[in-house]
Amino acid sequence: MKPPKWHRDEIILALDLYHSIEPREMDSKNPKVIEVSEILNKLPIHTERIDSLKFRNPNGVSMKLNNFKAIDPKYEGKGMDRYSKLDEEVFFEFQNNTDGLKRIAEQIKKTISDSELTENLYRIGDDDEEEQLKVKEGKVIYKLHKHRERNPKLNKKKKENYLKKYRKLDCEICGFDFYEIYGELGKGFMECHHKTPLSEIEGESLTSINDLALVCANCHRMLHRELDSLSVDELKKIIKNGS
Repeated sequence: MKPPKWHRDEIILALDLYHSIEPREMDSKNPKVIEVSEILNKLPIHTERIDSLKFRNPNGVSMKLNNFKAIDPKYEGKGMDRYSKLDEEVFFEFQNNTDGLKRIAEQIKKTISDSELTENLYRIGDDDEEEQLKVKEGKVIYKLHKHRERNPKLNKKKKENYLKKYRKLDCEICGFDFYEIYGELGKGFMECHHKTPLSEIEGESLTSINDLALVCANCHRMLHRELDSLSVDELKKIIKNGS
């Protein structure tokens, strides 16, 4: 059985290392290569690993770095040309934005530095459309976003405050009210969306009530389709202009 394909998060971490060291340093004995290997093994992404001793080991990281050499138009050598389409896409996406690449890499590292949080992220399953989402920050930060949305105590408090203020529980974007349509079956039902942009969310930061918006399932889905760029206010404008 083949080892699992590299996810975007893993490629980002390896590519950040690629731009941080010299080509001659890209071997499995380099402490920085070993460090990235250890980080990759902590990511809450792969639940099944064929061989834990070989999984994303320093040799595998070194091979990935040499794949980048074959993609890099500035590299004068040959490199290893058995790279994936995703390797190439991510490389050229950040070709002129290494600062942005490093920001995301550091964001991922900071998130998994908390072992308890990492375990919680492992428990968050993949939804049906997740693999189709083009989340710039990758799967780990997307899971962190969903983790922030699923705080039951905070969600309950958000709904209580909203009900006290508006006497109803309707979607802050389109105004849909589950109780109004479904009666007792829909009473108290509304989803919470974490408004903080993915580029700004941090693993150790606390979520406040003001970070959440009450939204219906449809609007929530639309927000998640473009998490990197679509805000609650912007989706509200789309609905208004389309009606």
